[in-house]
Amino acid sequence: MSDRLFTREEAEAMLPTIVPILERLRDAVKAAGSPAAQRQAIDRLTSANGHARQLSRGYAGKPGRDAALASALSAIATLSEMGVEVKDPSTGLIDFRHERSGHVVYLCWRLGESRIEWWHEIEAGFAGRQRLDRAA
Repeated sequence: MSDRLFTREEAEAMLPTIVPILERLRDAVKAAGSPAAQRQAIDRLTSANGHARQLSRGYAGKPGRDAALASALSAIATLSEMGVEVKDPSTGLIDFRHERSGHVVYLCWRLGESRIEWWHEIEAGFAGRQRLDRAA
């Protein structure tokens, strides 16, 4: 996991680069097969908790590696190197570490949203999302 902190402006400026990577990731997870297989792939991909590069290396060279899973791992590794944390590959849900009121929180965004409008405490997750005011 990256220790980099993003301003809202920095995170939003990255979205044009991030969107095609997230679309590739979403499509790769969908191509993993049945809903049970998709869930298994999602669990595997997100269990690294920001350590996608190590997870990707762990699968390298294993016989029968699924091409869709390899593509998904590559996308997650790319995003991780950018400092982006993937929370749900199937919906394109991502977080950016951000300082708010003197402590670290997440700026939260997912595919289809036009701007970064939400934040949540590190432990709160998607259910704890709160709307950002433009001044934040």
